Amino acid sequence: MATTHDLTELQRELQDISGLYPAFRADDVFVHWFLRAYVTDDESAASTAVSGGSGDKSVDAVYIDHRAEIVYLVQGKNRQSSRVTEKRDDIMGFAALAQPLSFPDIGPFKTLIEGMHPHVAKLLTDARQYLTKKSYRLRMFFVTLGGASEGVIKEAQQVVARAKGDTHLEVFTTSRVLHIFRDYLDGVAPPIPTLDLEMEEHAQVDLSGILQRFDRKNNIESWVVSMKGDKIADLFEFAGVRLFARNIRGFLGGGGAINAGMSGTLTSQPDRFFYYNNGITIICDHAEHKARKGKKLLTVSNPQIINGQQTTRMLAANKSNAADASVLVKVMQVPRMEGSRGADKFDELVSQIVASTNWQNAISYADLVSNDRVQVELERELRKFDYFYVRKRQTKGEAKSIAGKKYIVIKKEELAQAVAGCDLDPSVPREGKNALFDKHYNAIFRHSDPYYYLPRYWAFVHITSSGKKNSLRSWMKWPALHYLWHRLGPSLRKQRAAKRFWVLCERRNSYLNELLSQACNLIYDELLAFYNANRGTGDELKDISAFFRGTKGRHDQFEKQWTWTKTRSSKLEHVWQRILAELDEDA
Repeated sequence: MATTHDLTELQRELQDISGLYPAFRADDVFVHWFLRAYVTDDESAASTAVSGGSGDKSVDAVYIDHRAEIVYLVQGKNRQSSRVTEKRDDIMGFAALAQPLSFPDIGPFKTLIEGMHPHVAKLLTDARQYLTKKSYRLRMFFVTLGGASEGVIKEAQQVVARAKGDTHLEVFTTSRVLHIFRDYLDGVAPPIPTLDLEMEEHAQVDLSGILQRFDRKNNIESWVVSMKGDKIADLFEFAGVRLFARNIRGFLGGGGAINAGMSGTLTSQPDRFFYYNNGITIICDHAEHKARKGKKLLTVSNPQIINGQQTTRMLAANKSNAADASVLVKVMQVPRMEGSRGADKFDELVSQIVASTNWQNAISYADLVSNDRVQVELERELRKFDYFYVRKRQTKGEAKSIAGKKYIVIKKEELAQAVAGCDLDPSVPREGKNALFDKHYNAIFRHSDPYYYLPRYWAFVHITSSGKKNSLRSWMKWPALHYLWHRLGPSLRKQRAAKRFWVLCERRNSYLNELLSQACNLIYDELLAFYNANRGTGDELKDISAFFRGTKGRHDQFEKQWTWTKTRSSKLEHVWQRILAELDEDA
């Protein structure tokens, strides 16, 4: 049974969407979330696809995926109780849409759209064009937070199967929806519904010897097969980076020793790739051994490559040579158990498999928390304000190519340093980035509120930028940031002020940025004066690095004992009053 907690969390997510789309009905909001969680990661495309309302005739959303050549039809029921059983007429009425949409005869379709809302009729007309003229596949999803009779589901699927072309109906009831919701929270959204793994088939490969293993204790079924490298590359070309959503890292580029070695092998000795490479590991919800058009396939649903991202990406980058390489592929069908306890066990098991199999490139503490729930939520929340949060280690080029020009890119490590520098003792960020994600992780990442993180990030940006003007300033960076935030923080507690602060910081030529630059320079100058006054003499003299690194609470001494000259003191206070005036929208 679904837990009350899971349903409450989902309803909270739906309330957030409702705030963004006040014109949507409850069912529309639910469908919009489902599209984002299961079909497309494009917010705008999902909202345009929603077609619910009066005159929709059982069609709540129409989405056309031109890349995959699929038309998606969705009907959603946002039930308040999982005990509600959907009516047979509703499910069968939705299933009946398949035939007029797919048959060449236009008559039944004209009858269908007669009296229909113009927006819905236009969406369906476009969908029919691609189904009948371009041979797109039709996927119909009836999604409910209630239940449905297995007999009715099978009957409806038979109706859809009689339509022309590649058509299929799925009915998602509460338990399946909550599995999708858990994946959505984990950042695995939208998933890849199915992939066909084409096994290597040559005279020297004995397909009858495929290793298949069933673990009764953990209820995990596994397969070990061999695939050609170009077929692995095809998987990435079709599914993209979604294949690696559960991996703890992004693409590390082709310049590292391991990836460069793979590239070299593919170029000069592709026939030896099988012996030099550890292969890839895939987890999935279900796997089935099939034969189609003379090819041996392992069809996997909701697949994720949890180890072997670098291998997959290098094969795709060297596809012309990859056809001559063989790759070892391990597939694990990991069961989904009902309820939050079962989901937690699934998450724990997958996390352990990911951490245990990704050892060729060194793993840091920052890598291990990449798929933490707070990190995923933070990425999602920051995206709403046009920030691309890089929570997985990857190359700058990879991050920028994913983010595009619209987004401001923030690395996870930078954000951790910003929060630690503002809120913790300045000696903490001195411990290094790895310590921030080990000893101090829970103190830094307590929630996913952009109004908390973004002002601290921009304070960090300004202190860092001003610190580059003088080599000595690098040793004073963290007490300087701590003091800047000590002055700024109280003025940014309200969301309105916090947002005005970061929006003005985003504008390169804003007056606030000029004022903050002046304030940072004055703080650095006074910290240097503080050091000169307290560094000691003779054998007791401390160099600047040891002075600011070695003693906890040094920032408190600075704030209590500062020796502002009259000129600097009056300058800072004057600048500070102008900063406060800039942050006051009513001034």
